Amino acid sequence: MSDNKKSPLVKILRVGLAGLGNVGAGTFKILEQNAKLIEQRTGTRIVVTAVCARNKTKDRGIDLSKVTWVETPESLIDLPDVDVIVEVMGGEGDPALSLVRGTLQKGKAVVTANKALLAYHGMELAELSAQNNAPLFYEAAVAGGIPIIKMLREGLAANRISGLYGIMNGTCNYILTTMEKTGRDFADVLNDAQNLGYAEADPTLDVGGGDSGHKLVLLSALSYGCQPDFQNLSVEGIDRLSADDIVIAGEFGARIKLIGQAVKLDDGRILQMVSPCLVPKTSPLAHVDDALNGILMHGDFVGPSFVEGRGAGEGPTASAIVADLMDLACLRTCGAIRPVFGAEPHDLKAAPSASRDDWTGEFYMRLVVHDRPGVIAEISPVLRDHKISIESLIQRGRSEDQPVNIVITTHETTGASLRQASEKIELLPNVLAAPLVLPILKI
Repeated sequence: MSDNKKSPLVKILRVGLAGLGNVGAGTFKILEQNAKLIEQRTGTRIVVTAVCARNKTKDRGIDLSKVTWVETPESLIDLPDVDVIVEVMGGEGDPALSLVRGTLQKGKAVVTANKALLAYHGMELAELSAQNNAPLFYEAAVAGGIPIIKMLREGLAANRISGLYGIMNGTCNYILTTMEKTGRDFADVLNDAQNLGYAEADPTLDVGGGDSGHKLVLLSALSYGCQPDFQNLSVEGIDRLSADDIVIAGEFGARIKLIGQAVKLDDGRILQMVSPCLVPKTSPLAHVDDALNGILMHGDFVGPSFVEGRGAGEGPTASAIVADLMDLACLRTCGAIRPVFGAEPHDLKAAPSASRDDWTGEFYMRLVVHDRPGVIAEISPVLRDHKISIESLIQRGRSEDQPVNIVITTHETTGASLRQASEKIELLPNVLAAPLVLPILKI
């Protein structure tokens, strides 16, 4: 406080930090190490005054001796020397939900990195933010070091977004990149990713597509002025992909990426879907490798806009949190808060939803079959009956004893037609597993 007396024009923003994992500790480090830079750019000294975490004695490489330690996250809300709560505990429910809900009800600001919380409870929290004039910032919830929330809420706010396509999970992108480079299969690469710390011990949320889905519904809400609605999302992960799929996609001039897409259809419905897709090598998304994230958007006046960067980890995520704190510091000086999802809650409507069945385009289908005469003759009538036209057909291998792959690419059709045909093809006597069906993007 003594330094503040020497500079009476400098304000102080006091932070209560809930969570001291990598991101929480990283946030503390940035605020300490870049304090002068932050103060120069905001006219505000941003300091952590209180923290809450599970283990008080753990060495995190930061000096907490001058910071108040509380035993429960909700204890941070009523501390008189806390102006804003930074929530980096994670999880869609309590204690994160109670903390954020209670903070907004008190009229205090919240900065969070918690995409699951917002995906499930975003509308309630947006309403609390508006009712109590309490800012809610969440740049760190999507794509870490890429300022995609700010781009959509501010930089592209004058545009109608027709389509958004994103690689938003670094774990999946690392696995797919490694599969392509090494020719190894999914399970083998996943095991290595876990040993290296790129994947969690339980990787379901990442490889199953749920993490990308949480992020996608937030971007959809900002892009289309609709309520975030995770329940109406179509989600498919990467766990059924094989090294053969990667190779064959390359022969088609494409790479396989886990893409979250939000597209406004001609009838006004919003299609929100997470799925592995064949992405043409000419697309900027095809060149997003390893653990990086990338997002491609189409605005009616700006045209296509593409951003790429690190989407997770201590540094990028903490950097996004501090950027939100800096915005809050400026906001306290000069203006009204922006609505959480770009429009006032009463203007956010439930999006008329579309599903994977409504996706229209070309598809990649891989079948695992017994290599016997007549297999193609069994499959072709099913496709014909569902008005699915074949663009190409490739058989990999020749063996009477081992299963072989048949890969079909289609002309334009619908997801519903492919789903219905796949369900019937799976029942054919020589087909050994449910067909793998991937959209082929034209972006």
